Amino acid sequence: MGDFNLALVIVAIIVCVLVFVFNVYLLVNYQHPDDANQAYFPKFVVVLGLSVAAISILMLPADVANRQACQHAIYNGACNLTLPMKDLWLAIYILDAVLVFFIIPFAMFYYEGDQDKSVGKRIKSALLWVITTAIVCGLVLGILYGLVGKVDFTVRHLSSATTAFPSTWGFSSSQQCIGGSSAHQCSAYIASASSETTWTMRSTFPEYVVALATIVGSVLFAIFGGVGIACLPLGLIFSFIRRPKAVITRSQYIKEATELGKKARELKKAADALHQEERGGNKGRKWRKNVKAVEKVHFDFGK
Repeated sequence: MGDFNLALVIVAIIVCVLVFVFNVYLLVNYQHPDDANQAYFPKFVVVLGLSVAAISILMLPADVANRQACQHAIYNGACNLTLPMKDLWLAIYILDAVLVFFIIPFAMFYYEGDQDKSVGKRIKSALLWVITTAIVCGLVLGILYGLVGKVDFTVRHLSSATTAFPSTWGFSSSQQCIGGSSAHQCSAYIASASSETTWTMRSTFPEYVVALATIVGSVLFAIFGGVGIACLPLGLIFSFIRRPKAVITRSQYIKEATELGKKARELKKAADALHQEERGGNKGRKWRKNVKAVEKVHFDFGK
């Protein structure tokens, strides 16, 4: 039993490390060349988010294997020596919620802010937005927890009479209760339908957060997953319909290439002029406007 638990812990650690390394490989392989060796914080957030998403899926087989570790134990308390899966489930889902509502928005607000501002001002602006988001989320969670943070269980209310200890017991399939033939409320099989009642209890706040995150995630996955599945074949069909159907002649090719070369030289000249102005410290409103215009021309040129 102990060997199995130790092996499960080792496998869990190895899998977590492999998931993290694989996500780092994905980030390095598919990142834009201009983002190399910079913006490490959002990259860490991306890797952490992908790792948490993958681990939350791999938690299910880990939970099954963890239950098998104490299924055939011959002593009480064997399951207490296995992995604390309930705590791990709560930690994963709460970390997921923190990423979605706090860490990822902070990274977006910080790196999408005005690049001309100082680092301190960008952090301050991002923190203000995140604090506002936290207040709204806290109010929503608190109000919903007070209103619907309860769990209802349908149970049967069973009771039994008391009697002196007899010398013989007159129980049968039709009479399973103490008190004679009129007593039928101690057995769930023969109790009347009126014995059903609702047992209401308030869930703990972490479990409530996990349940709410699961519901919201399932709804969003159903919406965006359905839209993605529907749009994928449509995108492929439209790509096939809009494919190039004609081959231009050599003279047309030379003409188009000449015009593209002329536009490329003009674009490079404008970019060099902006670089010179940037090195000279002239970064006013006109310079930013020209930068946006050059970026737009560059984007249109790349189509």
